[in-house]
Amino acid sequence: MEFSETLIAQQQVARLQALLEASRQIHSTIRLDEVLDIALKILVRELELTGAFFSTFENTYGDVPAHLRELLRDDSIANGSDPCGESWLRFPLCDKNGKQFTDMVVVFPSSRELDLDETDFLESLAVQAAVAIENARFHERTVQWQRVEADLAAARLVQMSLVPQEMPEIPGYVLAARSQTCYEVGGDYLDLVSLPNGETIIVVGDVAGKGLASALVGMSFRSAFRAMVNAKLPVLEIATRMNLLHYSEGSEARHRYVTTMLIRLDAANNRMEVVNAGHNPAFLIDGQGNFTKIAASGTPIGLLPFSNYQAVEYELDPAARLLVYTDGMTEVFRGEEEFGETGLVEFFVTSKDPTPQSTLQSLFHTLEVFSHGYEQSDDMTALVLFRNPLAETAGNGTNA
Repeated sequence: MEFSETLIAQQQVARLQALLEASRQIHSTIRLDEVLDIALKILVRELELTGAFFSTFENTYGDVPAHLRELLRDDSIANGSDPCGESWLRFPLCDKNGKQFTDMVVVFPSSRELDLDETDFLESLAVQAAVAIENARFHERTVQWQRVEADLAAARLVQMSLVPQEMPEIPGYVLAARSQTCYEVGGDYLDLVSLPNGETIIVVGDVAGKGLASALVGMSFRSAFRAMVNAKLPVLEIATRMNLLHYSEGSEARHRYVTTMLIRLDAANNRMEVVNAGHNPAFLIDGQGNFTKIAASGTPIGLLPFSNYQAVEYELDPAARLLVYTDGMTEVFRGEEEFGETGLVEFFVTSKDPTPQSTLQSLFHTLEVFSHGYEQSDDMTALVLFRNPLAETAGNGTNA
């Protein structure tokens, strides 16, 4: 009697040692495939099973007939046996929230019956495997996210490098621009192109949506825009062609339409030509303080196949000031209160800042104070242009 009890105790100790060793091996790696393979090998070798696999993974170890493996991937099939002489048992694996994510299925000859110690071992190993698999999957997601973060950081650098790093020198004018995204990359677009005849083409755009998809559309928009500018097309024709080109890219592109403000600045004659394609109104103040709102004359670029845009000319008298912006500048909230177009107009009309750069600094500071630290919900871009007849050169404005 004593010998029998001693033998049982020794067997239990051996089984516990085997379970501890199995647990150590399963948790020895963080790679998912290795965790799965180690667990299956332990099952088959320790208990001398025919084979084993996890129902939602492709990993299999041992001699599991293909037809049986495919059959048992259906988790609605309970424990049982088939006419070919194979039996199987299922052990559910659950995550830390108790949600089952796979079954550990073991296959063994029907002529063999697993004893209580063996089933206890399987149940304990299933628990350890569940923890190890969940840790490995979390590690995989972390690695994948780190890769995404690295790609987004690189994309941000590329996008920032394509934004004008210095403002062009325009005799009699000074200008500054600033753009910041709410995510790593954004859909706001700002560009300036100096032409051989001394004119400057300015574009401020806002791709519908935010993030990477909008940034990709913005880069495509940039390429087409620059090609048309270099082809010396008028801004009205640029808007018309860009609209048809963007619309023809398909339904996904149409969801990413682009509100656009196109400006041709003729500094020699102190005039500018503007096409507003569905964009927020620009604000123009002349030297006498008269205020003009430059509203949209057509739909955003790419929204409809045809749109009748209008090019409007404005004379820029001494001390004229211009503000062009994206809707992120107005959609700044303090609780339920929005800064809005009214707040932006009030700021620009009353601003006494002597330069475009200081105007932008004051504007972004005003928005920060207004929001009381609320998180930015949209990309924010603004461009300010001053006519200054006393300025021999420009170039004082830089992007932040």
